[in-house]
Amino acid sequence: MLNSRTALWEEREACQNALARERQKILVCAGTGCVAGGALEIYDRLVTLLRERGVACDAELKPEGLGGERPVGVKKSGCHGFCEMGPLVLIEPENYLYTKVKPADCEEIVARTVLAGEHCARLAYQKQGRIYPRQEDIPFYHKQTRLALEHCGRIDATSIREYLGIGGYAAFEKALFEMTPAAVIKEVGDANLRGRGGGGFPTGRKWTQVRNQRSGRKYIVCNGDEGDPGAFMDRSIMEGDPHRVLEGMLIAGLACGAGEGYIYVRAEYPLAVSRLRAAIEQAEEYGLLGENILGAGFSFHLRISRGAGAFVCGEGSALTASIEGKRGMPRVKPPRTVEHGLFDQPTVLNNVETFANVPLIIQRGAAWYRGIGPENSPGTKAFALTGNIENTGLIEVPMGTSLREVVFDVGGGMRGGGEFKAVQIGGPSGGCLTEADLDLPLDFDSLKKAGAMIGSGGLVVMDNHTCMVEIARFFMRFTQNESCGKCVPCREGTKRMLAILERIVAGEGQEGDIDLLLELADTISATALCGLGKTAALPVISTVTRFRAEYEAHIREKRCPAGSCQKLKRISVDPALCKGCGKCARICPVGAISGKAREPYRIDGGKCVKCGACEAACPFGAIREG
Repeated sequence: MLNSRTALWEEREACQNALARERQKILVCAGTGCVAGGALEIYDRLVTLLRERGVACDAELKPEGLGGERPVGVKKSGCHGFCEMGPLVLIEPENYLYTKVKPADCEEIVARTVLAGEHCARLAYQKQGRIYPRQEDIPFYHKQTRLALEHCGRIDATSIREYLGIGGYAAFEKALFEMTPAAVIKEVGDANLRGRGGGGFPTGRKWTQVRNQRSGRKYIVCNGDEGDPGAFMDRSIMEGDPHRVLEGMLIAGLACGAGEGYIYVRAEYPLAVSRLRAAIEQAEEYGLLGENILGAGFSFHLRISRGAGAFVCGEGSALTASIEGKRGMPRVKPPRTVEHGLFDQPTVLNNVETFANVPLIIQRGAAWYRGIGPENSPGTKAFALTGNIENTGLIEVPMGTSLREVVFDVGGGMRGGGEFKAVQIGGPSGGCLTEADLDLPLDFDSLKKAGAMIGSGGLVVMDNHTCMVEIARFFMRFTQNESCGKCVPCREGTKRMLAILERIVAGEGQEGDIDLLLELADTISATALCGLGKTAALPVISTVTRFRAEYEAHIREKRCPAGSCQKLKRISVDPALCKGCGKCARICPVGAISGKAREPYRIDGGKCVKCGACEAACPFGAIREG
């Protein structure tokens, strides 16, 4: 139990010394993706092999040290970001990054890298015949600036000692002993930190509003729900650097006069819940959470609330209702959450990434933070890169980085030689950007002008084989399924839009469908109760605006230009190539193919179910899709 600032200094120094004693660090990525690929088995195997060979090994940081020995630290780190290449193992101080590691590779890592000091080229990232030994050599990392993610992949995500050893809780200490609450809020406001959950609302302004409320009880709530398809930025921070999130919430509580906080995490994130729960227990044990923290008179208690995965609970009032044990449904505003939030008390509600930026701002200053990115959207933003792109994973780049740099420099361009077509940004509440937008800077204001939004940071890249009508249908189906049903525009309007989109992709579109979609979109956006409903139609609006010809082809020509809508596929036999062998007719499950031996066969489009069996069976390549 640390009961004073001096005790914290002494513990931090002991942890720093313990880290400095480690002659080498083996960081095994223990984020959800790598754990699914066997990372925990790799971790256990490395520890076992080191101990079998008599190598002093720290599986947990020990401030008391191991006598005169300099141990090798083996750590369960958070996500390194390069998810496409997982499981990942990083060796420091050499900074060797090993990719797609298997338990069977551990002996080579120990024998060559730990004992002999050599690099294992076989396990390094390779591209077009070139080997990239070190993490900083890999193009994926070149244009990244990791602030919120700076410790993910670099420290033991399960250890408060490791966090203290790299300067953890120093920002909270500074705010507690050297700053007034007003000064803390001013620093956050001067940094112009804007909420990373999607809306981009100024964090300092929100904190000021809560601070000014006359209430004896206030709350700090962290939104870790993250319901957008393909998004996993907040999950990775909670898994890889949970104490950073706690520290940001402590600073917020101190600044706003709140003594209690909640972290709302979806139940589908069990590893994040486990790491956060352990971090809270450790912080309580060390006296960094609880009553009279560090003897300064400030008390703060923190709890985890698990959600059931409802997308609507990402909305502030629905989230607080869920924490209270009620059905997660938004309410009419005003009053706002800052006035009447959790348990009807003033509440600060920010997402995980926002809180993760706060300690950096307090420690390094607002001027430093504003030196990164554009003036109106300073700092960095984490994105989850998914889709038809070479490098999928978790990235963090300065605000204002162009879409071109993200897709082609960090992301490595299109997978399989496809042509870039569009990016869906912001999830179901966002919009699509096209080739004409590749030089658009990714920041709050630029994206808003382009009819899109950053959202939580999901970024789905699509190539020329992607049907934009189907993309709109997919997101509309998601939104319609996740509608809480409280307001008619969202409940009924999204259902109507989905029915029209499903007709169009099934080849049953009608003249006037596009105009009807836009009319419905306008009505829903203007009249829905909450922010989720108001933005539900954005994927449809943006795809119609940018790809109207694709909608028209589906409706008027009964044709999918991308060739991906199953019911609009046209399969035919090329008579110039068909030899009349009859293999296609024999394998067709519905008897849609007929013909005579040694003469070209024919496909009955009315019977054909487009299963592709005939195309696979034809030895002459005579069956084509078009």
